[in-house]
Amino acid sequence: MMNKERYIMGIDNGSQSTKVILFDIEGNEVAFGSCPLRDPLTPKPGVVVHPDDDLWDSVYHAIENCLAHFTGDRKAIEGIGLCTIRSCRVLLKEDGSLAQPVLSWMDVRLAKPYVHEDDRVKYVTSTSGYLGFKMTGEMNDTAANYEVNWPLDRETLDWSKDDSVMEANGLTRDMLFNLVKPGEKLGSLRQELAQQFGLQEDVPVVATANDKAVEVLGSGIKDEKAMMISLGTYISAMTLRESDYENADNFFPTLAAIPFKYVYESNGIRRGMWTVSWFKKLLGDDLVSQASSVGLSEEEYLNQKAEEVPAGSDGLITMLDWLSSPAVPYRKGVMIGFDQRHTKFHMYRSILEAIAFNIKNNIDDLLNETDSDINEVVVTGGGSKSDVIMQILADLFGLPVHRRKASSVACLGAAISACTYLNIYDDFSEAIDQLVKNETTFFPDASNHDFYNNVNETVVKHVRTYTDEILKRSYPIFQ
Repeated sequence: MMNKERYIMGIDNGSQSTKVILFDIEGNEVAFGSCPLRDPLTPKPGVVVHPDDDLWDSVYHAIENCLAHFTGDRKAIEGIGLCTIRSCRVLLKEDGSLAQPVLSWMDVRLAKPYVHEDDRVKYVTSTSGYLGFKMTGEMNDTAANYEVNWPLDRETLDWSKDDSVMEANGLTRDMLFNLVKPGEKLGSLRQELAQQFGLQEDVPVVATANDKAVEVLGSGIKDEKAMMISLGTYISAMTLRESDYENADNFFPTLAAIPFKYVYESNGIRRGMWTVSWFKKLLGDDLVSQASSVGLSEEEYLNQKAEEVPAGSDGLITMLDWLSSPAVPYRKGVMIGFDQRHTKFHMYRSILEAIAFNIKNNIDDLLNETDSDINEVVVTGGGSKSDVIMQILADLFGLPVHRRKASSVACLGAAISACTYLNIYDDFSEAIDQLVKNETTFFPDASNHDFYNNVNETVVKHVRTYTDEILKRSYPIFQ
């Protein structure tokens, strides 16, 4: 029989906010809290940093907020899983305080190895290393949050023993934290924090991985035949693999949240669901009034009306380049095919279909390069709340598409890591089976599947051949 008084805390420190969820050991959410991050600072072009001690402040207050909504016994919280923003760099003084503001993943300096220009800097670490230190006082970090320009040996999940590798990354061993593997202990929660939060002493804080890998774990992806699509501001897709991959052309191989496994991440869509929010704002008060009159939110109303628009949006084709890649700066968002039939709801559905076409083609590039295929899709992120885009994805892929029952799959992934450390379950696989719950599965319509694939092969894959040439001409005029 389940013990109701056993809880696990999962922390997801993301780019825009920190979310904290308390789960019981069957994966049911019992309390949720969050705290937004402040906007990053850009003191000069290319430099993007998190102000003051914003990351830690956000984590601290999100924990407070979660516990304020928790009515159970705080002493029954047995472990904490910590997931943080990937691809950042944190520079610390000897006492572990910040020597400089935390470098965001958007900072151009992260494209190159560390350069020692500030003698106050004694340690160089990741966000998980820094926030783990703030929580435990231990200078330990997960190996699986070190991706590019770090001297990591991906085969051993430890620092490279090769001095030349260390030197090429601008670092020495004494500047780096000790590494642990995902699912191992970073340390025990500091005594003063345990007292402030009302938790038991020695609560273990458990290592996870980079945030995208933790999402894969929390979405329940266990084998190579499943693909996760994360519908957020940045949209990408990920799958779990047994082996690493060198010199990939069409995807990014990274470390998984399960030791010695790997996540292959497809090329993404910049400003993916942001485009949906942008379009919603353009509709303004008219949309607010119409949605309010039928008791729905603006997005619920748009989704309801978009379901009435036929597949293909009556020929309205959208290309999602609202924020182009630096490699193709001339690309802009494009909508073509207007006629008298089209309404704002056609435009909305066309944007959703563009997201589906774009990520489908990126996933196909990954699968073709690795000579593999999939038989199911799991969709996470805020966009997964939309039934209409879930059905579009099912129809386009011709596969069942699942929506998980979770406010944050990254929090759930962090909780799975903590449960595994605590031996509540035998291994990651059993923890996934017990904690990840499916909410809804969308099954493909065969007729729509054939129709969408015809549109994709005949039209969508060829649009840029023509629009790129026109946009190259307009780019210098309007810059």
